[in-house]
Amino acid sequence: MARKATALISWVVALGSTGGSLAFGVAGQHFSYNSLAGATALFLLLALGGLFIHKPNLRIAIATVVPVLLLLAARWSELGHEVSKPSTRTEALYLIAQIVVGLSVALVSRRQLLGNAINVMIDGFIIGLGAWVVMWVTLVHPLLDLPSYTTLTTTLHAATLACTVIVLFLLTTLLFADTAPSTSATFLGLAIVSEVAAIILRSTMSRGDISVSQPTIDAIFLIILGCVATALLHPSLRHLASSSSPRHSPALLTRLVTTTLALIIPVLVVTLTDPKNTNDRLIRTVSISVLALAVMVRVVQSVRQNVSQHNNMMRSAMHDSLTGLPSRVLLLEHVELAVQQSWRTNKQPSVLYIDVDRFKAINDSLGHSTGDAVLTCVSDRLTQCVPEHAIVARISGDEFVVLDPNTETPTQAVLLAEHILDSLRSPIATSDGDTFVTASIGVAYVPKGMHLSADDVLRHADTAMYRAKNAGRNCIALFDDSMLDTVTKRLDIETALYRALERHELHLVHQPIVDIQLGLVVGFEALMRWDRGADGYVAPVDFIPVAEETGTIVPLGSWAIQTALSQLRAWIDTSVCSPSTTMSVNVSPRQLHDPQFVSIVSDALAASGIPAEQLWLEVTESVMISEPTQALSSLRRLHNLGVRIAIDDFGTGYSSLSLLQAFPIECIKVDRSFVQNIATSTETRNLVKTIIAMANALNCDIVAEGIENTEQLRELQGLQCTKAQGYLISKPVNIDDVPSTVRHLQDPDTWKNGAFS
Repeated sequence: MARKATALISWVVALGSTGGSLAFGVAGQHFSYNSLAGATALFLLLALGGLFIHKPNLRIAIATVVPVLLLLAARWSELGHEVSKPSTRTEALYLIAQIVVGLSVALVSRRQLLGNAINVMIDGFIIGLGAWVVMWVTLVHPLLDLPSYTTLTTTLHAATLACTVIVLFLLTTLLFADTAPSTSATFLGLAIVSEVAAIILRSTMSRGDISVSQPTIDAIFLIILGCVATALLHPSLRHLASSSSPRHSPALLTRLVTTTLALIIPVLVVTLTDPKNTNDRLIRTVSISVLALAVMVRVVQSVRQNVSQHNNMMRSAMHDSLTGLPSRVLLLEHVELAVQQSWRTNKQPSVLYIDVDRFKAINDSLGHSTGDAVLTCVSDRLTQCVPEHAIVARISGDEFVVLDPNTETPTQAVLLAEHILDSLRSPIATSDGDTFVTASIGVAYVPKGMHLSADDVLRHADTAMYRAKNAGRNCIALFDDSMLDTVTKRLDIETALYRALERHELHLVHQPIVDIQLGLVVGFEALMRWDRGADGYVAPVDFIPVAEETGTIVPLGSWAIQTALSQLRAWIDTSVCSPSTTMSVNVSPRQLHDPQFVSIVSDALAASGIPAEQLWLEVTESVMISEPTQALSSLRRLHNLGVRIAIDDFGTGYSSLSLLQAFPIECIKVDRSFVQNIATSTETRNLVKTIIAMANALNCDIVAEGIENTEQLRELQGLQCTKAQGYLISKPVNIDDVPSTVRHLQDPDTWKNGAFS
């Protein structure tokens, strides 16, 4: 509250003093000197009150009060005297006051210049010197010819004007500083500007050709007192000597305009007036020469600063801010140069694309600061372990590139990659303890006689790096053309897959599931197929992983469920199969993580009229390992609808019995890899026997996949496996062929004896 109150009072004083000073300037001849003395006393009382309330630094208190007292003393000493006949005492007081004002401004300005002091000082010097030239021609030199001025008086007066130039110079530095002035500093600056104006006006009156009333001079002094009182009353006085906050936009335009005028005006004054004598000509020449030299120094310094800033900006653009390593743009320049220099030589420049494995987990678990520390350490190790002629760059978050322009064989590049892997094996010390990192490295090189662009080489290394990641991480992959073919093929599949549904290129085939004991078709498994017409057939093993990675599996999977259930409804209605026939559809982890998936399944069941228990959703064991909480939530909601959940390809994943028991599993499908060897391997037969026993213990159905011959079928019958599917029974067939296939399978002898496939 006290701070707000004093701030409000200071603004009231500012407005009151301004109004009172203007009134005094207009009607001052009707007031007595006692009125002027009373106003002066009031202002001094307010100033002392501000010092008492805010208790600023002693140097600040002295620097603000003492110059005012000296100016008042000088002004009172000349009251009642003609300005054209000054006394030596008055001139001495004005000189001392100006010296103290200059020291006070210097005290404040030295904390405000921050890192731009040299530029500001030069600009201030140019303005001060320009003002001196004008003052010499218009004020100082004319006083030398006045008979009322003694030599001492003239010297003191000239010295006062010289000090005024210095004050103006120091004030200019505050104006041009990159810090935002406080309220107190602003009012003190206005007081100094008013004081400089009073000194110049007083000197102008001394020439005798311009007449200004005494009340006008006194009004200016009252403005000085009002500004000082306001500055001392405002709470920002406490921080006057400390560094202010930087400006949002530096005063560059103000500096340019002011310094330009400080150069042009003195030149015009000197040009338009003739020198009176040799001394006048000498001082003019020296002053203009020094001014020109200062401008030249400022221009040179400005050019150097601009060049330095440009270089810094270019370095920032070409180098990574965290590690200081070259960025992608600079790296490509180095690669391009290395490729050009290797032409018709034995050199085969190599590029190593290095990706830190599972770096996202470090960022997410330990924080970005620890992640930055890890990246910095990795960059240091890379820099230390590569040859001196090699270049290390960071081109994205956790991806680094090493360019070795002097390799002659791919073997040398691979050896360098192995050396890099070795350098990363030791732990990295962080604030959270030791952290271990590995890397996947792709290696590409420029074959002899082949011209590749820098982008091509980097893209080849990037492709090889992804091959290393797919191979299990923490390893090296050397680029070959087959990798590029794979990437091109994958990109083509990924692009076409987005339009596959709307182009009606996808369709379902169905493989019957039979009851081995009864010899009846009890269900179908819906399998997705993609025929691109003129572009040929795309195998599921090629497009399903791409669909899962890109997320297009979500709409594709929804379409598959809706289409499969609608087709099952049609077969039941036309008596192709029994009303209890089931439909199995594969579901990916991405679908289970879709918040709309349960609703999609529910809507598909409602639209087809198929009971929920006749829909089997097949998931792989990986669902129970990766983010089991989300998968379990979706599967339980589906189970509550009545949908049955099956584990596909059982035995090939990493599921544990505890997870298997926690999930609502009602069917286990034995993978074809076990069925293939069941007739020839006792170990495999015992393993399948164990799986069937476990399924019975969990009260789950059991389905054997991939049955291809009668021996496998007989072994499964002997192990009490109830259901099966495979080429022995039927291949996946198109929708139009399902009725005939079911009719053939009504006679079990046609497939149990291998007569139908």
